Amino acid sequence: MTEHPATEPAAPDRAALQGARVLLGVSGGVAAYKAALLARGLVTHGAQVQAVLTDAAARFVTPAQLAALTGRPVPTDLFEDAHRIVHVDLARQADVAAVAPATANVLGKLAHGLADDLLSSALLCLDAPLVLAPAMHTEMWEHPAVTANVAMLRERGALMVGPDHGPLAGGDHGPGRLAEEDAILDAVAAALGPSTAPAQATASTQPTAGDEPLAGLHAVVTAGATREHLDPVRYLTNRASGRMGYAVAGALARRGATVELIAGPGEQPDPAGVTVQRVETAREMHAAVLARADVADVVVGAAAVADFRPAETAAHKRKKGAPDETEQLTLVRNPDILGDVGARKRPGQVLVGFAAETQDEEAQGADKLARKGLDLIVVNRVDAPDAGFAVDTNRGLLLGADGTRAELPLMRKDALADRLVEAIVARLPSRDLPQTNADR
Repeated sequence: MTEHPATEPAAPDRAALQGARVLLGVSGGVAAYKAALLARGLVTHGAQVQAVLTDAAARFVTPAQLAALTGRPVPTDLFEDAHRIVHVDLARQADVAAVAPATANVLGKLAHGLADDLLSSALLCLDAPLVLAPAMHTEMWEHPAVTANVAMLRERGALMVGPDHGPLAGGDHGPGRLAEEDAILDAVAAALGPSTAPAQATASTQPTAGDEPLAGLHAVVTAGATREHLDPVRYLTNRASGRMGYAVAGALARRGATVELIAGPGEQPDPAGVTVQRVETAREMHAAVLARADVADVVVGAAAVADFRPAETAAHKRKKGAPDETEQLTLVRNPDILGDVGARKRPGQVLVGFAAETQDEEAQGADKLARKGLDLIVVNRVDAPDAGFAVDTNRGLLLGADGTRAELPLMRKDALADRLVEAIVARLPSRDLPQTNADR
């Protein structure tokens, strides 16, 4: 039976798209065809969309097609009008810009201030929020140059959405897939800010004037379970749904932090204003976290990462032998994500872990806190029906490296996330503790 949360996190207010002037940049890549669907979605929500294509993008989607969907001509030449500085006008007329897909080439141009076509020239003139939806093969996405360019763009305020983990061109599979249309629409709406429509958020999720002390802070959060494949059909995993990690990511974002959520497989809706990267295995999560941890101010490891994986993954489905035969499964240890982050922790960085236990939870949590070099750890029992995995509520014990100890009674996971973020903020250099609405 599928479990449904009593209340899902509030989605970004798409009413903000009504009347908004959106500069939609499309760069070259197989995913460029999805830009037509995104343009239609923006128009459906009332946005005024001005599309601009790179030459490579025009090989996958045509200016005529986007012009028909947006109702506006699509300029293609930086010098097409001698009486108008096209790239400057495009930038000045935009309330927000979104590039989907954003190739490695475009990310590199933006990071280093290069402008050799209409799109890059317009974006270099932009004085409005910028949303980037990367899409490329896994090897490109994980290349150190691309990682550095993405970090640079985030530091300048660009909002990244995706890429997702899934099927790629050429039959490949992994991180690099263009984020879904809904996620990009939500990111554009979040970049525009709240509309004047009546607020729909609940008391526990509605931001207040005092809830944004984390502007300029970069946080990395992990969530969900990992999967370790035995063969193409079967895998080892656990019961974690990711709800706690998603709640923490949302709580940080509501206070103004730039948040990257690295999540295992699951069905949780993306938190508003959070960039989500989906991974599957412990090694994929390890690589994704370590690629970002060095520039993060806060790292929260809420994922239930598999400690072990099969030593070998069969190329084909394992078949049963004779009735009296048994098969031994050899496991090898997965990398220790939080331990490796803790080993390279820099001064002022705050590291937070979770310990899911079924006995001796305080002793186990205190040991993990010290062994991994954490500042905080949330220790919780996962063998109770109303807390732990796959439910909306949680309880636990918050331990600090400074000797602090706080009981966290049974509460909704979003409220517990608020409590945890308060403790994180208290440990950041030169920051004040935020005031929240939750559980007051």
